Amino acid sequence: MAREFLVATYSDANSLMSTVEALRAENLKIHDVYAPYPIHGLDRAMRLGRTRLPWVTLLAGLCGCGVALAFQFYAAVFDWGMNVGGKPDNSTLAFLPIAFELTVLAGGLATVAALLLRARLYPGKRECLIVEGVTDNRFALAIPKSDSDGTARARQILELSRPDKLEEKAAEL
Repeated sequence: MAREFLVATYSDANSLMSTVEALRAENLKIHDVYAPYPIHGLDRAMRLGRTRLPWVTLLAGLCGCGVALAFQFYAAVFDWGMNVGGKPDNSTLAFLPIAFELTVLAGGLATVAALLLRARLYPGKRECLIVEGVTDNRFALAIPKSDSDGTARARQILELSRPDKLEEKAAEL
């Protein structure tokens, strides 16, 4: 389903940042900002919340650690218990290196998978750039169009910022 956007294109990051700050000062919604490289302070200017990706990493790491400890305990105590020099079957300290490795492995793989799913970057997905050249040397700002007064105010702010190009586009983002 295609949605309507006001798209302003800029040739430098400073113009883009000042426009974002002006839009957010008016409490207008910004769909997304497209840039060829990261811009310092853009997330604060857009008032984006913190990511939940560290929680995915933590939960997956805890699950990996729990599975590793449970499997090693099961294998050493119940399934294949051996008396080695009179040591106890449940030698948890011997299980820690493997548990640590599986914690890191599960956390890392889950983080990458969550990032790819959240960004909708799956194999076979077609690119959908809102502006040609946005990955090379252009900066773009997309504002969702609505039938309210906010769209007219957003258009005024965008026109005052003197973008290289201001257009209405229908896009599936």
